[in-house]
Amino acid sequence: MIKNVLRAVSILILLCFYSYSYASSCSEINEYPNWTRANWAGVYDHATAGDKMHHEGVLYQANWWTNSTPGTTGAWQTLGVCEQSPPPKKGAYSRYGKLNVCGTTLCDQNNQPVQLRGMSSHGLQWFGLDKCLTRESLKVLAQGWQADIIRLSLYVQEGGFETTPQKFTDQVNQLISLASELDLYVLVDWHQLNPGDPNENLQLAKRFFNDIVQENSHRENIIYDIANEPNGVNWQRIYDYALEVIPVIRQLDPDAVVLVGTHGWSTFGASDGGSYLDVVNNPLQFNNIMYTFHFYAASHRDFHRNMLDKASDVLPVFVTEWGTQNYEGEGPNDFNSAQEYIDLMHRKNISWTNWNFSDDWRSGAVFKTGACQQGKFDDSQLKEAGHWVKQQIKLHR
Repeated sequence: MIKNVLRAVSILILLCFYSYSYASSCSEINEYPNWTRANWAGVYDHATAGDKMHHEGVLYQANWWTNSTPGTTGAWQTLGVCEQSPPPKKGAYSRYGKLNVCGTTLCDQNNQPVQLRGMSSHGLQWFGLDKCLTRESLKVLAQGWQADIIRLSLYVQEGGFETTPQKFTDQVNQLISLASELDLYVLVDWHQLNPGDPNENLQLAKRFFNDIVQENSHRENIIYDIANEPNGVNWQRIYDYALEVIPVIRQLDPDAVVLVGTHGWSTFGASDGGSYLDVVNNPLQFNNIMYTFHFYAASHRDFHRNMLDKASDVLPVFVTEWGTQNYEGEGPNDFNSAQEYIDLMHRKNISWTNWNFSDDWRSGAVFKTGACQQGKFDDSQLKEAGHWVKQQIKLHR
């Protein structure tokens, strides 16, 4: 108690002493405890000589390696009071808190409808941790783009999880930690695609979700998507798979929001002759369940839009993947078709994540090729789709 009082008094004295000598703006300086350096495991937990840190209105610089609170040890020197330093902006999790599904929409901690808007990563094996997903890029997404959520796309095949399960589990955990520090929601995406029947990867899915949920059961900002794009199977096969995987999550996190992919590459069957009524007539009997829908605006027009509109009238829907291009994420952008989807999702509070937050060569990647390698994530590096999607995320803030 006395120690805290003395510290508060010392800060007041410091603020008065430096009132005539302001440091430069602290807007681009990390605010404690958002450390500047990572340890061998990739966890940001310290500063080194020369690193600056903003804490309680004062700018400090590290004299040597330290993980002490700025201003409490000789490891820090005081540079001055931050000039016109605004309080840190609260991110999505601070605004909305623990989410739940109420009726046909996602709701915040006060049971008020909420629409989350954000980005999906590309495959973590190609564009993941320390590539396109870094502390800096996620900070740009959370603060510059004012996004609510990042979707972590963990491919099962194609060089993904099945090759080195522990490596990819560790990567997802590290990315969850980074995103959580930035007050983002995290959508953990089990990105099965080929084979299209999610049951083919059932045991791997159980292992992955058990390990991830166990490690992060103390967090309330995580959403789990258990099947990215089921295809070549009917709804019953997906239903049976969900009955196996959802209890693995629920035994560790009873209230987590869980998303389930739908048939026809998550289109409620629009892409394979099925219907949203297949789900309506055989819904999963769990609380806090949502069903996913994917679209690519240049390929999927009125028929798919109508399927989304009708399904979201009677089912809780989360659009976990969409683009302004064709269904391969390539080709010209169709912003008119995409705008019709955006308007529909806004009107019905349908949350979404856009594909994708990478510098892939395709038009659907928001960054120009080479941006991630250079560590540049400003607007000068955005492709046409990147500029447009960023504005859609920031709209109505």
